[in-house]
Amino acid sequence: MFNRPRKQTRQVSVGAVKIGGDTPVSVQSMTTTDTRDIDATVKQIHQLEEAGCDIIRVAVLDKKAAESLAEIKRQISIPLVADIHFHYRLALIAAEQGVDKIRTNPGNIGDDVKMETVVAACKERHIPIRIGVNTGSLENDLVQQYGRYSPEALVESAMRKVRLLEEMGFEDIVISLKSSEVAGMVEAYRLMSRKTNYPLHLGVTEAGPLQAGTIKSSVAFGLLLHEGIGDTIRVSLSADPVEEVKVGKKILQSLGLFSNMPELVSCPTCGRLQTDLFGLIGRVEKVLEGIHKPIKVAVMGCNVNGPGEVAGADIGVVGGADYLSLVRDGKVIAKLPPEQLEEALLKELERFR
Repeated sequence: MFNRPRKQTRQVSVGAVKIGGDTPVSVQSMTTTDTRDIDATVKQIHQLEEAGCDIIRVAVLDKKAAESLAEIKRQISIPLVADIHFHYRLALIAAEQGVDKIRTNPGNIGDDVKMETVVAACKERHIPIRIGVNTGSLENDLVQQYGRYSPEALVESAMRKVRLLEEMGFEDIVISLKSSEVAGMVEAYRLMSRKTNYPLHLGVTEAGPLQAGTIKSSVAFGLLLHEGIGDTIRVSLSADPVEEVKVGKKILQSLGLFSNMPELVSCPTCGRLQTDLFGLIGRVEKVLEGIHKPIKVAVMGCNVNGPGEVAGADIGVVGGADYLSLVRDGKVIAKLPPEQLEEALLKELERFR
């Protein structure tokens, strides 16, 4: 890969996961359940853990939700982040419950005395704070001076909060600058990366449904991560949060920043197609779901160019009129009736270490 070296930001510990420094870029998501419903929330987090989520955030809307955090944390394996706005006492309860990070916007917590109380509780328990700025929460004076979607407005808003926390002697800080406008979001993170050494959480807010949100996030994250900017990401989709994690992992994989999952490549189809390629790809994807190895698998739709085109993959599947060819390291190792594909493919995958 030809990515520029990652910027060596200040390292922050979020439970057992470290953000920044030379640690891998982590993938985050947020639950869509009512946090007061502990069983439903834990169930969804387990699904996200299985998909490869590194850090999970939950909404804390009231006291009951805040008081549910300890039990939720007890039942999960990944770090738990409390998302809190407006009510500083909820942040205090979350800290007492043992959360691993608090995401807040100091600008809507209240006066500095309230924020000092939150900072003291986090400092005592070594809980980092993510300063989360987005275009919907900008101060009025910054909107009037720069405009709501201005990169400079996002950066200045975040820096005000950073300076506030630094004045309180607190430096376990992560920063996010979210916008639904990709170009402005990218430029905001570039500006912030030049201004500070704190780790950056990348996100395109209100990215949209699965396809549109995936495209927006991929473009934005791809540009920034290629430049070495970004320490942790969340793909914000109007979809099942498991899809957010899958997309996030694939973005990192495409940049060579994550390697513990299979890579599936396939042909775009043409008039030579000799099999149900879309169905074949779906079957292969299903087999790969439970595999956690950096294996490249190629699926091609015909025997004309298929065997040669899968030569660069570890394992290839080539569709034919009456049979499928299974290829390993560029050599056909088996010709199978279609119904035997899953079993034969799984056996080959299990041989890789």
